[in-house]
Amino acid sequence: MPPTQSESVIKNIIREIEQECASYGEVASDTLIAFMVKAVVLDPSNGFNMDRTLIKSDVEKLVKLCVNRLLDSKNPSLDTIKMQVYFDMNYTNRAALQSVFPQAELGTFLSLSKKDKELQLKELSMIVTGIRLFNRETGKGGEGIEFLPDILHEAIPATAQHIDSQLQIAQDQAYRYTAILEKVTNNPLLSVELKPYMLKELLYNVRQYEIFLKIILSEIITCAQEVKLMTKQLGALLEQLKMNVSSKTAIPTSQVFPIFIALSHLWIGFQDETVLIGILSNLTTNLERFLGTHEILFPEEAIQDLLREVTVKTDMYRLKEHMEERVHLVDFRKQEWLFPETTANFDKLLIQYRGFCGYTLATTDGLLLPGNPAIGILKHKEKYYTFNSRSAAYSFAENPEHYINLITEKAKKNAELIQLLELHQQFETLIPCSEIKVITKHIKPITKSETGTQTDTHILPPTIVRSYDWNEWELRRKAIKLANLRQKVTHSVQTDLSHMRRENYSQVYPTRNAATQSMREGSTAVPRPQIYIAGLRGGQTKTTYGVKVNLTRAVDET
Repeated sequence: MPPTQSESVIKNIIREIEQECASYGEVASDTLIAFMVKAVVLDPSNGFNMDRTLIKSDVEKLVKLCVNRLLDSKNPSLDTIKMQVYFDMNYTNRAALQSVFPQAELGTFLSLSKKDKELQLKELSMIVTGIRLFNRETGKGGEGIEFLPDILHEAIPATAQHIDSQLQIAQDQAYRYTAILEKVTNNPLLSVELKPYMLKELLYNVRQYEIFLKIILSEIITCAQEVKLMTKQLGALLEQLKMNVSSKTAIPTSQVFPIFIALSHLWIGFQDETVLIGILSNLTTNLERFLGTHEILFPEEAIQDLLREVTVKTDMYRLKEHMEERVHLVDFRKQEWLFPETTANFDKLLIQYRGFCGYTLATTDGLLLPGNPAIGILKHKEKYYTFNSRSAAYSFAENPEHYINLITEKAKKNAELIQLLELHQQFETLIPCSEIKVITKHIKPITKSETGTQTDTHILPPTIVRSYDWNEWELRRKAIKLANLRQKVTHSVQTDLSHMRRENYSQVYPTRNAATQSMREGSTAVPRPQIYIAGLRGGQTKTTYGVKVNLTRAVDET
C-alpha cells in the first residue's frame, strides 16, 4: 500500500476512535489515540497476531478496545500514558531610528533587499535595546523595563523548591509501593487480595512522574547556572559602557554600538530563560493531574495496614545495602563486566531500563528496584545492565536473552513501560502504524518492498582474449592461411627515381616585431638676430654713410 493511502487509513481509524470517545464526553488527542492503538495491538491478551491475516472484524475489535481503555478513568496505566504523551508534546529544553540611523544613510537603506533590510532593522533594534538598558542603569530613561535578572533570581529558587517538594512526595510514595510489592512477592495469597488495587500500575505511574520531575529539575538547575553567568556578563558590560561614556560629549559609534548589541544579546538570553522557567513551571503543575487515581484506588488507610511490620527502604538505602557486594570476574570468562575504577566515563554509561534491575523486573512480574552500578555493570551486545544484588547479577548473566525477552513480554502487557524503561528500539518496528489497512475482506501485512543494489561496472581489469575464436572452421581457415604463408616470399623493388626520395623537413623561425630606442629629439631657443643699417638711401651729400645698428637681444635676456 502506498504511504499516502496507509496514512489515510490510519487517520480514519484514529478519527473513528476520537468520535466514539467524544460521544461519551471524553476528549482524546490524536497522539494519545495512536499510542493506545499500538498498546492494544502489542498486548498479547487481545489476540492481535500480525503473522496471520486480520479480518475487518479485528479492526472493529481494535477500535472497541481502544475506546474502552480511553474511557477507563480509574486506570493508572491510562494516566501514565497520558502523562507521557503530555510531557513529550509540551516539554521544551535548551534552545529610535533617526538617532542611530543618520538621514544621509536612509537612501542606502531603502535600496536594500528585503532580507538585508530585515537584518539591518534587527541590528538597529538590538542597538536601541542596548541603549535603553544603559539609560535605565544610569537613571536617564528605560522606563517600563522590568529587570529580568531580579525576577529570575526570585522565580528560579521558588520553582526549584516546589519541584523538589513534589519530587520528595513522589519518591516517598514510590518507596512505600515498592515495600508493599516486595511483601506481596513473598506472599502469594496477599497478591490475590491486592490485585484489584492495581498496585504495580500505580508504582509505574509515580515512577514516571518522578522521572519527569527529575528532568524538569535538571533544566531548572541549568537555568540557574546560565542566569548567574549572564548576570556577571551584564554587570561587566554596563561598567564598560560607563567608563567609555563618562565625561565625554561625543563618542565614536564603533566603540559603543558593539557593546549595545552585546547587551541586547544578553537581554534576549534573560527573556529566553524567563519563558523557559514559565513553561517548566506550568508543565510541573499540569503533570499533577495525572496522579488522581492513587487516592481512589489505594487509600491511605489501606497503605498503612499493609505497611505494618514492613521496612520502607529508600533508593539510597538499597544502594548502600549491597555496596560491598561485587561481581567476581573469575566467575565469568565470557561476560564483560565494568567497574568504576577500571572504566573511563563510568557515570556516563547509558544503562538499560533507566537503571532498574533487569533480573528483578523479569522474575517478579515487573517490580522496579534500582540497580547498583558498584556491584558491576554487565555489557551484553553493546548494552549495559545494572542489578540490585550480586545474586541477581549472576542469575541474569547466565542467560541474558531469556530475561530480556521476559521484560519485553511484560512491556507488551503494560505499554507504559515502553517509555518508562526506554524500550523504544525494541518496539519501533513491531507494529508500524502504516501497515494497518482496512479492506472489505482481509487485512494483510506488507510482505514486499522495492530494493536496489549498485555495483561497479568492472571491478577487475578485463581479461578478454581478442584472438580467441570458438568456431572450429574459422580456426581451420586461419591454420591453412598460415601454412600457405610459409611457402610465400615477399619481393620488393626500388627504382632510380624512388631510391633518393625521402621526406624532408625544414625549420624556420617566424619573424617577430622588434623595436629599438634612439636618442630623443631636442631643441633650443636662441635670440633671433636683428641687425639694421641706416642711411642706405643716401642724403644731401654725395658720400653715403651707413650706420649699422644691432638690435639682437642677449642670450640671458630670453
